[in-house]
Amino acid sequence: MTPNPGLAGLAAMHCAPGAARLPAAELASGLAALPGWALHGDAIAKTLAFGDYHQTIGFVNALAFIANGENHHPDLQVSYNRCIVAWSTHDAGGVTRNDLICAAKVERLLAG
Repeated sequence: MTPNPGLAGLAAMHCAPGAARLPAAELASGLAALPGWALHGDAIAKTLAFGDYHQTIGFVNALAFIANGENHHPDLQVSYNRCIVAWSTHDAGGVTRNDLICAAKVERLLAG
């Protein structure tokens, strides 16, 4: 099992092509470093609340910039003052280290 680098360590990493689906123990360890993120089916997800539509779309645009830079893109559900972000690596059939890295980058974005 790869050691858990924690939130800051994950956020400093970059996605790698061909990542393998994480074993359950490594996934649980990674989720422990990501406040509010949970496993939903074959993805990790978190619901984020914002003050209004402008703030929500601002977050979505910033997230799109990060996702494009990592060449790893989330599933998003966007509404007026809320966004559900879900990360999964479809080619691997579930959650990979890339998904944990991107979730950590979301946390870093939210922290400002």
